[in-house]
Amino acid sequence: MTLGLAERQQVLGDPVEEFCGDRLGGTVFELLARERDRLFPDEMFADLFTGTGRRSVPPSVVACVMVLQRLENLSDREAVDRFTYDARWRFACGVGGWDQGLVEFVHTVLVRFRMRLEASEDPRRIFARTTQIAAECGLVGVKRVLDSAPLFDAVATMDTVTLVRSAIRGLLRAADAELEAELRGALSGEDDYAAAGKPACDWDDAEARAAAVDRLAADGWVLLETLEGRQLQDEVDQAAELLACVIGQDLQRDEDGTWRIVRGVSSDRIISTVDPDARHGRKSTAGKFDGYKGHIAIDPDTEIITATSASAANVADGQLTGSLTGDLDDGHDDGDDDGRPSVFGDAAYGSGEQLADLHERDIVAMVKTQPLSNHNGRFTKDDFFIDLDEMTVTCPAAHTVALRRADSGRGQAQFGRHCHDCPLRASCTDAKGGRTIGITEHEELLAAQRARQADPDWVADYRATRPKVERKLAHLVRRGRTARRRGLQRVDADWNLLAGAINLARLATLGVRYDTGGWATATA
Repeated sequence: MTLGLAERQQVLGDPVEEFCGDRLGGTVFELLARERDRLFPDEMFADLFTGTGRRSVPPSVVACVMVLQRLENLSDREAVDRFTYDARWRFACGVGGWDQGLVEFVHTVLVRFRMRLEASEDPRRIFARTTQIAAECGLVGVKRVLDSAPLFDAVATMDTVTLVRSAIRGLLRAADAELEAELRGALSGEDDYAAAGKPACDWDDAEARAAAVDRLAADGWVLLETLEGRQLQDEVDQAAELLACVIGQDLQRDEDGTWRIVRGVSSDRIISTVDPDARHGRKSTAGKFDGYKGHIAIDPDTEIITATSASAANVADGQLTGSLTGDLDDGHDDGDDDGRPSVFGDAAYGSGEQLADLHERDIVAMVKTQPLSNHNGRFTKDDFFIDLDEMTVTCPAAHTVALRRADSGRGQAQFGRHCHDCPLRASCTDAKGGRTIGITEHEELLAAQRARQADPDWVADYRATRPKVERKLAHLVRRGRTARRRGLQRVDADWNLLAGAINLARLATLGVRYDTGGWATATA
């Protein structure tokens, strides 16, 4: 399929243009209609098409439809319906009325365009275009605020039995006829794995339940043994790897050879064979969810989203700090602290490792340090005076002991005998050997950050800036907290496209337009 080109000559007297032109000022519809050919010129997507074949639907039109689709959280069929019948969409896409040009197209055009875009060398070009224009307008400074939001998985979370059985069925489906026959011949024969779900069993009977789990695990294990050492097709190899993972995470073999379900939950547990990238996650002690996280960085002064990323639900927010703030390494002449960029975030971004990374990159860390543990209301490490110059630690009862530090930078101070008859022992520790205070290799940075965040000016700046990212996340998840697609790569692409659509809506609100001097805001 070759690159299709949009009609760029305006039709005089077009009813859609006349009706919408004066009514949609300051909206994303008006911005797309006015600047579409500069925002998303057809040539911007030329690498997605071949040199021969029939003409495609103009990519500039498809890109506009995809942006509006994400803003309104529509399916592909619903988006095509809007394009066909909604005057605002036709106005934004520049196709005019229904008696001329492109009247409609099938929804699979969106599917194929999305697949080509994600497989290209620049899958984030729509979002990148919005940040490029924002930067040209002077809307991107050197402050960044980071946060994340849960993206609930669209598939059902599976229990161990369903998970392993589904993985076995997936392996049998992936095999060709000859290999499938061989694999089925190795099975116990008590389950043909034809239907989905759990095997027939009296699940209220503990012995029957244990026997069913053992048979299921044994079948999975014998399939893996049958394939061991073979050169497999990619699809079979992936299915076998998935089966090995779900058996290894949830099941173990006793000394008598019986397979049993492991107590507890693996930290990186696969929760569904339909979406193997999804994980268990939590935003708080009580706020558990399954699926993914959507991460963003914004400029707090203009609320332009500058970077996005999606991760599995169990990935700590702080691990994305570097990728979300990479643009700050390009160098800037302005900033809040001696011309340096700054990063704002909650305690999820305040580990010693993250502080060290920001310090090394010469970025001001406006992040809260991670809170110290306070077991049963007892003294925390903050109640002890840690003198890193003298390498001593003094407890609340005024006992001072030496702080011994290893070459790794980590160290300990053991109070031992001082705790035996200490009147404050009940408020400090119940350990038989007394209280131990540990430090990390980043203790100096953590101590300095805790002291800095006690400054009223620091607190005022933090409280005035960091909450802005919450509002921007609300704009994003208002379009739905459930991931629209399966697989981390596709979830990431969809989250990134949504951020681009939100940015375009923001640029429209700020009155961005192109004139002879380039991109600028209405107030510039």
